[in-house]
Amino acid sequence: METKFIDLTNIKGQQRVVEEKVQMAADIICRGGLLAIPTETVYGLGANALDPDAVRRIFEAKGRPQDNPLIIHVPSAQWLPRFCQDVPPLAYTLARNFWPGPLTMILKRKPVVPDATTAGLDTVGVRCPAHPVTLAIIRYAGVPIAAPSANTSGRPSCTTAADVAEDMSGRIDGIVDGGPCTVGVESTIVDLTVTPPRLLRPGGLPLEDLQRVLGEFEVDRAVTAPLKDGEQPKAPGMKYRHYAPKAPVTVFTGNPRRTAQAMAQQLGEGTGVICFDEFASLFQGHETHLLGPAADKEIQAQRVFDALRTFDGSGVTEILAQCPDNRGLGLAIGNRLKKAAGFHVVDVEDENIVLGITGGTGAGKTSALRAIEDLGGLTLDCDAVYYELLNADPALRSAIAGAFGAEVFEANGTLNRKALGEMVFGNADRLDQLNDIVFRFLRPELERRIAAFPGKLCALDAINLFESGIDKLCDCTVAVTSPVELRVRRIMERDGIDEKYARLRISAQQQDDYFREKCDRELSNTAQTPREFRETAREFFARLIEQIKEDKANGRK
Repeated sequence: METKFIDLTNIKGQQRVVEEKVQMAADIICRGGLLAIPTETVYGLGANALDPDAVRRIFEAKGRPQDNPLIIHVPSAQWLPRFCQDVPPLAYTLARNFWPGPLTMILKRKPVVPDATTAGLDTVGVRCPAHPVTLAIIRYAGVPIAAPSANTSGRPSCTTAADVAEDMSGRIDGIVDGGPCTVGVESTIVDLTVTPPRLLRPGGLPLEDLQRVLGEFEVDRAVTAPLKDGEQPKAPGMKYRHYAPKAPVTVFTGNPRRTAQAMAQQLGEGTGVICFDEFASLFQGHETHLLGPAADKEIQAQRVFDALRTFDGSGVTEILAQCPDNRGLGLAIGNRLKKAAGFHVVDVEDENIVLGITGGTGAGKTSALRAIEDLGGLTLDCDAVYYELLNADPALRSAIAGAFGAEVFEANGTLNRKALGEMVFGNADRLDQLNDIVFRFLRPELERRIAAFPGKLCALDAINLFESGIDKLCDCTVAVTSPVELRVRRIMERDGIDEKYARLRISAQQQDDYFREKCDRELSNTAQTPREFRETAREFFARLIEQIKEDKANGRK
């Protein structure tokens, strides 16, 4: 079969030529032919969605399993009632917000849509692509176009007409060149026939954007794991190994710097690499395709299929690939990489995020620490850890006894805090000597406890955060501050003491300006209740944690 090439790039101002070429493309659809069409996501292999014979030719050309349903493409939401029944109002709301665009909606089909298109399901996926050429072809043809990605089944999807020609030349009637795809990954698919709606495939419409309009929805298990044998997919991309180059792929998830290091340790003679731009230097001497900067998921989406396809022209025997996190387009990119790998994934443990929390009494440190626990964090009270060490570490007790005499310990081995206090309080040199001993034992114990929870958010509560050197363990230090009058009131209520004693306790400690100067961030507490401040602190730490993660991912920390 001769494949006709229809070039619709770089023809601005040639309206007559455009109309002739669009009509030529539409004629292929109308007579039951197969036509590769451009969209903003990937190139599609199109046929008249209402013609069962034409649709069956799609499956033959691609080598696509017959139980894998197709998406039909329409020019506007006005076409929905023609092919779908019981269309919910939510479908029109989503269409107003995201069509034309990379969103496919699963709806109940009308009998006019044949079983060949839906793989026998009573539902059909519908989308309106954001590409003027394809929209014009659909309107000229006057029928919806069924169009899976225009690649051989199982291979990476095509994002240029040249990719399509590589896979489909001689198998189909025509290829329309509308330029490279701007999104680069297929559409997001959401099932509106269930309550709540269900995400079946992440794609070019980020979940965060969808959620703002959709509200509550569920994520299908097939997004993160393969379907079991015998399960029929409700939408494309759910069941089979997709997007796969010839060489086996292993995907590495986690902090970008750590995943790059883990990949570098597993390089073999025939290893190819897909990595973020920042880490290319780790893979010199190996065929490497850059996915884009670690923070730029739009670029990654545009490059992911090209990176996978390009390896088929090389001699690599395996491919190691970095994977972005699940935020924004990252979920779709990761989904494609994991399907290319047959879900062969190495989850590289993230580094701990360690926060140092300090501030004067009554400022609200306890509420701030509870907020960190609300976020799943581990909190360590450094004073409490010190007293635990006194009971458990003979070397610490021996060091204190050697410096201050055995009389600072009771006969049963417990510390006589009064006796030790009389020696050090009021004597700066002796206090420094005690602190040097305590800090020498405390810091490695904190390091050990943090290391026991890899990848965990940890917060260290320490009034002497900087004097002890514990700040060196922290990714960020936070001063919890509060106006003196509020602190006085809180201490009086909390400890049942009078105002004079409360003010004495505050004056005996470092003041807020000291903590502001020393710490990386300030969390100011002007709340009237602990609960109110805990909510404020939770929002503060959630933002801070995301910033730290981003800084680490981009090598800024």
